[in-house]
Amino acid sequence: MRTLAVGAAAGLTAALALTPVPAAADHEGAPTVRELLERCGEGTDVCEFHPSGEPEYFQNTSEPVGAPVYNCTDREQTSLVIWSSTTSETNSVNLSMTATFGAIFKQSFSVSYGHEWTSSHTQAQRTQVTAQPGEVARVYYGPRMQRVHGTYELHFPDREWGHYVWYAPFTAEGPARDQGSTVTQSTVPMTDAERAAYCG
Repeated sequence: MRTLAVGAAAGLTAALALTPVPAAADHEGAPTVRELLERCGEGTDVCEFHPSGEPEYFQNTSEPVGAPVYNCTDREQTSLVIWSSTTSETNSVNLSMTATFGAIFKQSFSVSYGHEWTSSHTQAQRTQVTAQPGEVARVYYGPRMQRVHGTYELHFPDREWGHYVWYAPFTAEGPARDQGSTVTQSTVPMTDAERAAYCG
């Protein structure tokens, strides 16, 4: 369960005493992370993102791309599958990263890690597949991804939800700059339904 930490302060120049506060779903009057980030740059004196550790790199699940190839002939068939796939960024609060908080995240990422955040990547390719008689061939693509954890720090000129300072946990995922993506293919026997639909 995510929690938010609050800083109680007499003013922005006073020392902050941080106290954990449950999210709004469990604590009446506490904001959600989404509500806080929607206020980033809108009535805040400070809205900063602090990354935690290095980016985590992982291989995303491979999904089918392009059109499947059905071999309805009585001989081996080689075909060219032309496909493209676009991978976009996502985040833990399901907000568009085109908002102010997203621009702040990307600037902080660039300063912290020495290269720009990749919001979207399109992979286009021609893949040759071979299917035996009665088989269907499919191409699968799995992009290499990066995941970043961190915390937003927001300062308000007046008390908001009872405090001047709020800390909000945040995670973003997006395509990795160096695309070590995987492209695979598989062939399986056609089902009766596929034979009826594509082989007449």
